[in-house]
Amino acid sequence: MLDHVTLRTHDLEGTRAFFEAVLGLKPGYRPAFGFSGYWLYADGEPVVHLIPGAGSPVDRAGETIDHVGFRLTDHDGMRRKLDDLSIPYSRMELPELGERRLFIRTPTGILLELVFREARADPSNQPTDVETT
Repeated sequence: MLDHVTLRTHDLEGTRAFFEAVLGLKPGYRPAFGFSGYWLYADGEPVVHLIPGAGSPVDRAGETIDHVGFRLTDHDGMRRKLDDLSIPYSRMELPELGERRLFIRTPTGILLELVFREARADPSNQPTDVETT
């Protein structure tokens, strides 16, 4: 089970506000480290930690975390929220998994995948390799 993710950003306040507005995460208790940052909570758990970063571009050719995924509910409601906030997104439909996904970027360019599993896939409806005549 993943405990949390720590994201480096050169815009702590903007990134914090983004996670609050889009995902409803709330800042909460954070130990008195020797550097600034936030712990953002969902359901009483600190799931996203934000710490200062240099703001340099990500080298996608090197080893790095590509994106962070969040399991959410209410796909259509989230699309309306993103539209209202003028946040661009792309979509992915995966009916074989019973999932729909939205991809967004934080103000500093971190890729987030929003996963909505609102209906379980029915394995009996999956294509097979058997031909019938």
